[in-house]
Amino acid sequence: MLYDAHNHLQFEELTPHLETIAHDLAAINLGGAVVNGTHPNDWDDVVALAERFSWVTPSFGIHPWDVAVRPDDWQLRFIHYLEAHPHAHVGEIGLDRWILEPGRDNDPMLDGVPPAPIEEQMKVCAWQLRWAADHNRAATIHCVRAWGPLLEVLRSTPLPERGFLLHAYGGSPEQVAEFTKLGAYFSYNTSLIDPRKTRQRRAFQVVPTDRLLVETDAPAFPPPDPIYTLPNQKPGTWQNHPANLAMAYADLARLRGEEPTSLEANVAENFKRLIA
Repeated sequence: MLYDAHNHLQFEELTPHLETIAHDLAAINLGGAVVNGTHPNDWDDVVALAERFSWVTPSFGIHPWDVAVRPDDWQLRFIHYLEAHPHAHVGEIGLDRWILEPGRDNDPMLDGVPPAPIEEQMKVCAWQLRWAADHNRAATIHCVRAWGPLLEVLRSTPLPERGFLLHAYGGSPEQVAEFTKLGAYFSYNTSLIDPRKTRQRRAFQVVPTDRLLVETDAPAFPPPDPIYTLPNQKPGTWQNHPANLAMAYADLARLRGEEPTSLEANVAENFKRLIA
């Protein structure tokens, strides 16, 4: 069975197509998927998906893009949702310095949300990590152009005994060993099928077998030539269909020179160890 370590099935790009998506996921033999909330405004949607689909594991967190617009009572709400759902995990949390580049606050991807300074992102990330550690929930971490600050947070904050996920890992191959020592798992993303992403692809050649996961981050990060597409889309405007997960598995097996069935078995074991 295949496992999607990270997606956003609750996002509006996917919700009109949930029945078709569920049918296609059954066709690729999906065993489970972690659906990550990014702000209290979408946590109820994540809960609803977990109630609707047995293969959904919910996760709740404040995404670094949403740090500046988190509600005043976000910590109480965070605790409430996670205590009410004892099988849920923490995420998506993390750090992002891409959003702090000049003019980036006008990027349509950020939907007009003002970016929080990296120091504020670090405090919010560390608080969520500490809660995850205290309750041994897995944490899913987003990191873009902030690997130094992330290492600072990880080294100075208690971490979950079961580990944490660096989703769509984009750090260097040389940093894999250091993050592994801290308890990291690494998820290979559908976008990394692009052969031009040489550094990221090299990193996944050195990720230890027992720390390897696969993800889509759907509806983001579609592969270059997707097998599965959503209705009424045209080339160049793809949203990522979650069933493209199968493409990521196949490409990762080729990249690592492994038999697909062996890779699938190892990833399933890793998913169950970290998430189940």
